[in-house]
Amino acid sequence: MQLTTWLRLVLGRPFRRAGHRTALVAAGLPLHLAVVPLWLWLLGAMAALVRAPGAVAVTPLPLLLTLVMTPLLTVGQRRRYRALVGKDLPRPAAPGPGRNGKSAVRRLTTRALWRQVCYHAVAGPLLAVLDLAVLAVWAAALVAASLYVWIWALPPQWRVTDLGYTTQAVYITVGGLALLFLGPRLTGALVRLETRAAEVLLGPSRTEKLARRVADLAESRAGVLDAADAERRRIERDLHDGAQQRLVSLAVNLGLARSTLGDLPEGARKVIDEAHREAKEAIAELNTLVRGLHPAVLEDRGLDAALSGVAARLPIPVRVAVDLPRRPSPTVEAVAYFVVSEALTNVVKHAQATRADVTVERIGETLLVVVADDGAGGADLAAAGGGTGLAGLAKRVASVDGTFSCRSPAGGPTVITVELPCAP
Repeated sequence: MQLTTWLRLVLGRPFRRAGHRTALVAAGLPLHLAVVPLWLWLLGAMAALVRAPGAVAVTPLPLLLTLVMTPLLTVGQRRRYRALVGKDLPRPAAPGPGRNGKSAVRRLTTRALWRQVCYHAVAGPLLAVLDLAVLAVWAAALVAASLYVWIWALPPQWRVTDLGYTTQAVYITVGGLALLFLGPRLTGALVRLETRAAEVLLGPSRTEKLARRVADLAESRAGVLDAADAERRRIERDLHDGAQQRLVSLAVNLGLARSTLGDLPEGARKVIDEAHREAKEAIAELNTLVRGLHPAVLEDRGLDAALSGVAARLPIPVRVAVDLPRRPSPTVEAVAYFVVSEALTNVVKHAQATRADVTVERIGETLLVVVADDGAGGADLAAAGGGTGLAGLAKRVASVDGTFSCRSPAGGPTVITVELPCAP
């Protein structure tokens, strides 16, 4: 059993993928050599021009034909890798739609096109030489390893009489077997080299990969934010329609019991009074919690009504001015609401202000939010806690690619400015 396993590892592993890789090398040979006649033509014309100046006109036709053939050769290379080794080469970024003259010029000036030209016109012929060398190794290995078969199968008049069944034939056969074991490794190294060259020259550049990665991360982050906002709205609805209603019903029943049951002992009446008071406090706390999660008025009536409700609950006068021709996305709307709500809470707690102003307006595709107060100032974003206060607001704004600034000199006033991008 151990001998069988050893033979499988020694004999099977090198040849397991050699067939597909050799087919990949053989299929790449005509694609790599496709532009060679064009460049030989150009080199011949240049040589003739050197020998007889003025007698031969150098034409840009080889370059134009190369540019025309480049997309077709690139498609062929992609199909070769996909069909034979199951690898999809990533595509570079498209230059943009359109078929007018500007679009054609834009395509001719893209780096992706000239990287492809470099692959087919420069790297292709070099890879073709390596392809021929590897295929020659395979051919020599097969012929040499099967030398005794040829000696036996060929008619006597076709045999090489100097070889026969001699020691030299043994050496050639052993050399052929050695080349057979070397062939898969050479083929694998060449396939890795070709694949690397194809990924670098036929695929997107490093800058394009980073830009695509940033776009994917931004899209996934937007999805996470939308999902989190939807989950907050669901929790708010469940609390509002479930636990909050039950607490209200409990408080009503306790109030009825206290007013209708007049013959209760004093101890029982105190217990009912305490339970009724705690039920009302729980309702108030739950209302605050629900508003902190996602107020229903924000979803139903928008920022103007939601921020007016926040301002009405504060102990200082707050002027709210909201100018929105159309509502932003729910995620941006929620961020704007929570930024204003938290900023006004900080004004009441720390600013010692007598009044505050909130302005929300949409300028183009940007939602501008300004919160100002006439307090003592001195608010410092850098000194704020990592997850609370101004730092928490800045992180919440940054989660939707917004900008956050706070100007708060000593003695006031404090002005918080937030810019949130809105989807078109």
